[in-house]
Order: sequence, then C-alpha cells, then structure tokens
Amino acid sequence: MLTFEDCLALSELTEDEILAIAEHENLPEMTALELGNYLVHTPGGEKRIRRMILDDIEHARRTGNYRRSAELKMVLKHFCEQHPRA
Repeated sequence: MLTFEDCLALSELTEDEILAIAEHENLPEMTALELGNYLVHTPGGEKRIRRMILDDIEHARRTGNYRRSAELKMVLKHFCEQHPRA
C-alpha cells in the first residue's frame, strides 16, 4: 500500500502545493494530491495549478489573512521555479 508520502514523491509537487490545491478545490489532501499529479502531467495543467494558487492568494488577501497570503506567494514562487510552463 502506498502512503501519502509515497504518492507525494511521485507527483512532482510539494506538500504545500498540494495543500493549496486542496484549499482551492475544497478537497481532502489525498484527493488534491491525485488531482495535482494528474494536472502536472497534462497540457495546460501547470497553468491551472498556478491559477489555483493565485486564487488562494487573492482569497487570503481579501479576507485579511496576510500571513497565509505571504505563505502562498512563496508556494507560487517555488512552483513557478520548478514548473516553468506554468
């Protein structure tokens, strides 16, 4: 049986990126990991993940959660460095 960590290692995403997808899509972490893994391997999928993170940043900013907004900006920076097609 594969663990969350095993699947994460295969996904080419970080745990923070998965958590951003889960937050955006209102999904459990494992389901978000599956979605992220699928998207990162499809045409346009990396752009879709980037958009999710940007939406999360905007939501955090609108609700006054500036700490979360700053955290997500770092997640976005790392994601774009690792996935230049985003």
